Formats: sequence, C-alpha cells, structure tokens
Amino acid sequence: MPLSFPASTLRMSTRFVFVGGLLMLAGCSTLNFGTAALTEDEVRSTVAADKAALVRDVEPLIGPLTLEGAVARAIKYNAEQRYHAMEQAVAQGTFEVGQFDMLPKLIASAGYRGRDKELISRSEDSVTGEPSLANPYISSSREAITTDVGISWSLLDFGQSYYAAKQNADRAFIAGERRRKALHNLMEEVRGAYWRVVAAQKLLPVLRTTIADSELALKDAQAAENEKIRSPLEPLRYQRQLLENLRLLEMIQQELSTARIELAALTNLPLVADFTVVEPANDNNGAWLSQPVDQLEQYALLRNPDLREGIYNGRIAQEETRRTLLKLFPGVSFNYSYRTSDDDYLINRHWTDAGVQISYNLMGLLAAPAQMRLADAGVALADQRRMATQMVVLTKLHIARLQYANATRQLARADAIASVDERMSTQISNQAEASKLTPLDRVSQQSAAVLSQLRRYQALSNSQAAASRLQATLGLEPVVEGSDSMPLAQLTDVVGNALHTWNQGQLPPVQAAQ
Repeated sequence: MPLSFPASTLRMSTRFVFVGGLLMLAGCSTLNFGTAALTEDEVRSTVAADKAALVRDVEPLIGPLTLEGAVARAIKYNAEQRYHAMEQAVAQGTFEVGQFDMLPKLIASAGYRGRDKELISRSEDSVTGEPSLANPYISSSREAITTDVGISWSLLDFGQSYYAAKQNADRAFIAGERRRKALHNLMEEVRGAYWRVVAAQKLLPVLRTTIADSELALKDAQAAENEKIRSPLEPLRYQRQLLENLRLLEMIQQELSTARIELAALTNLPLVADFTVVEPANDNNGAWLSQPVDQLEQYALLRNPDLREGIYNGRIAQEETRRTLLKLFPGVSFNYSYRTSDDDYLINRHWTDAGVQISYNLMGLLAAPAQMRLADAGVALADQRRMATQMVVLTKLHIARLQYANATRQLARADAIASVDERMSTQISNQAEASKLTPLDRVSQQSAAVLSQLRRYQALSNSQAAASRLQATLGLEPVVEGSDSMPLAQLTDVVGNALHTWNQGQLPPVQAAQ
C-alpha cells in the first residue's frame, strides 16, 4: 500500500518547501564564494607539502657525481620532467576515458510524486460536446513511486565519440613527443652545467690562490708608490695591470660560482649540497662529422619530435573533417527501458518500452558548407605547418652540424692554448723562485693560465652543448618510457651507454619513438 498523508500535511509541506527555496535563493545571493585572500598558514602548509613531495623517493647522492649519473637523476627526479610525464599520463587517461563514450548509456532513475488533492478529470463526447460520464473520475493516486532502468544508444554519438577517441589518442602521442623534446633540452642544460661545475671544481682553488697573490702584490705596489722609490708612473702601471688581472679573475670566479647550484636544481639535489663531480674523458672527437648529411637528414625527418607532433596534428585535423561530415547525417537512436510504478490505479505496474528515433537538423544544412570549408582549411593549415616544420628541422640540423664542427675545432684550439700556457706557467714559476721575474710577471702568467683553462672548459661545455643540439635535432634520447619505475642505477647505466654511443658518432637503428 502506498503511503498516505492528510491534505493539510501536504499543503504545509508545500508551503515549507516554497519558503525554504526563497530563503535559499536569498542566502546564495549573499554568499562569499572563495574570495578570501590566502593566509600565511595556508601558504606555509602548501609550500611545505610541495617541498616534501619534490624530495620524496629521491635517492641520496653517495660519492661523487658522474655525468651519466647527473643526466639520469635529471630524467628521473627533475620537477619539470615529472610535469611532462604527468601531462603525458593525463593525455593517455583522457584517451582511455573517452573510449567509454562509444558505449551505450545505461540510466537508472527513481522518483516520488505527491499531490494534496486527487487528480480528478472528466471527458466529453467529441461530437455532442456532452460529458461522456456522469461523474468525474480519478485515474491516478495522490502519491506514487516510479523506477526506470533503461539503455539508449545513438549512432551519431557513437561516430562522434569514435573520431574524438582517435583524436585523443593522437593528443596522447603529442604529449609523448613534447616530453621527448623537454628531455632533449634538459640533457643539454645538464651537460652544460656539469662541465661548468667541473671547471669550478678545478679552477676555483687556483683562482683563490691567484687572487690572494694578486692582492698581496697590489699592496706591495701601493707601498712602493707611497715610498716614492721609483718613478711615480711605473708603480701606477704596475697597479693598473694587477687590478686588471684581479678584475678578470673575479669575473671568472663569479661565472663559476653559480654552476653548482644550477646543476643541483636540474638534478633535484639539495641546493646547498656540497658534492664533487668526476671529470669525464674528452671523447668528443667530431665523429658525427663523418656521417653523411643525407643520412642525418633522413634520420631527423623520421625521429624529430617537432615534426612528429606536426604529423599527429595533421591526423587530428583530418579526423575533425570526418566529425564534421557526420553532422550532415541524420541521428538514429535506440532506446529500451524497464519501468515500474506503485500507482494503485495502474493495472500493469511493470512494463517495458522500446523505440527507435530518427532526427535531423534541417538548419544544419545551412551551416554545412561553412563547416566543411573550415574543416578543409584546418587540414590545409596542419599540412602547411608540417611542411614548414620540416624545413625548420632541416635548417636546425645543418646549423647544429655546423655549430658542432666549429665547437670541435675551437675545443682543439683551446686544448693547445691551455697546454702551452700550462708549460709557460711552469717555466715562469721556476724563474720566479730563482728571483729572475717580478711578482707581477708571475701573477700575470697565473691569470693567463687560469683564463686559458677556463676557455678550455668553456670550449668543452660548448662542444657538449653543440652535440646535444645535434642529437636533439636528430631525435635521439636514452630512455623515456619506464624511467619513473626504473632503478636509478639501471637508468644511469642506460644513459652511460647512450652517451658512449653518441660520442662514437653512431646512429642507432630507426624505430618507433616512445
């Protein structure tokens, strides 16, 4: 039996709901939706949580840091690289969720209705207009509970969802290509910062000693000027040269002082960490210059992430054209549902409904030509962008190869100059000990030796950066997929093998990019 309430109770309930709705609307108009400013406690707690998340599961550094270890740490722990990995995961999740849109919709619903008065109706004869019954009749209960479980499927929605899923799949691939591109940039930054740390580790002690010697020699020159033992111009020239050397040495010290912090930030090490690095062997022998240019072009066109992203965008534009064509077809939908009701006046309280519906938006015919032109323009734009990207990739390849050749020659020249300055420094130090040279000569030569060593390391860093740019243009990277779950030691070995292969100037077999 259905529940029954007195009519007065229903009237009071109706009034209560009406008044309550008015009060709710009035209250919503005065609510403050999140306009309060951040408090210091909220900012402090958020910053602390983010800081803890950045260092969570990060293996501590034990022993010196190698180049392949630095690159592996950057791949696994760098915050920006993690962001691109999550971006790819979100794109993949969007594709997986979008596949469910192709399935039929299964909807379950339940409802309650109630009236304060009986639903009384009368009918009349369609010819005479006289009432067909002597008394009005009741055909529905005051209260009823209905349930409905149904399934519906639209052929047009299925087609739209099918092409949307294909577009989401291509967007997931695009996220992977952007992650590869970010990895190339990250490796270039890590290799450059690493060589600056190597230079700082080797040159800063010598810099401090040379600066101290220069300061001492400057004090002696100032004392000689004050004593007026020599011509006034000679001590001033002496001081001028010492000050110029000091300025140069301090500029070198300033340039090298931030390298350790930059490398720590890229590899997610503590910014105040005092770690040592291992100077890698200089195996950049210009081996990439022996590769035929046409082979490098072919490899770059197959593996470059920018060009691959352009191809995916072209496929998305083509799928959009097909989605636009679907709008020109009528919509066909199928429905089936099982319904129940506890209305006492119903003879059949359980029944099923089934139906097929065809619909067509006639006004859509007016917009169809414009939509098709827009879709075709999108395809043409994607094709043109891809062709422009191809020219950009080939241009970058030739420029990167030329920069690599120039950096290789500059490195060889810097090595020769550093070797000569080192031998000269040894000879001048021996003569200074024999009191055959002035402190200015010794300090000047020490400064020149430090400067030549700095330029050598700068040339090393530039050659590594040029090699990284060439590899990025070719679309070469050690590993992307699985780096999050791969142990750091194993990832370090993979990176080491990749760096060794690259320095040999060997192109790996062409395979599908991850």
